[in-house]
Amino acid sequence: MSKDECRTVDWRTVGYEDGVAGQPGDRIGEHRRACAEYGITPNLNAYLAGREAGLREYCQPHNGYRAGANGYTYYDTCAADLAPAFEQAYDEGRKLYVRERRVADADEQIEYRHREIRRLEDRIAESAFDVIDTSATPEERTQGVLDTKQAAERIGRLKSEIASLEKERAGYQAELDAYRKTAPVR
Repeated sequence: MSKDECRTVDWRTVGYEDGVAGQPGDRIGEHRRACAEYGITPNLNAYLAGREAGLREYCQPHNGYRAGANGYTYYDTCAADLAPAFEQAYDEGRKLYVRERRVADADEQIEYRHREIRRLEDRIAESAFDVIDTSATPEERTQGVLDTKQAAERIGRLKSEIASLEKERAGYQAELDAYRKTAPVR
């Protein structure tokens, strides 16, 4: 926060905004440190009142589900009367997030291996030139053959890994689809 913000800010509004965002209770410490360099102390009572109002709005089941589904951390900020419904919805959303993340991670791993195969295929093409180059030394030709052999073996391993990852991904996708069919709509 700037010096002007620290001087003129409505601490109740700051607390409300932090509460609506589900920020942890120690968030006021960040504001305190930001304003301390200007010799300004936040109005703690106004901040806490605003934060409490914001948390009452945040701690609704639809927000819990959204936070879980987006992979956000829940800081155990909800009041006892709102926490059970919020946390149940958060857990449901989190289950969706985990399932979506597994599919996305598998996709990333598959794509990484495809890129590696393309890189190795380029290396094989370069090594082939060394093998057929009439000006290459016997050692350079031998090295070209060895490089080609190693790259081809690595490609074979990568293709095997891709096949395994695609099976895993299909299982993760089926699990995700099944969860989406049974998960409560929020």
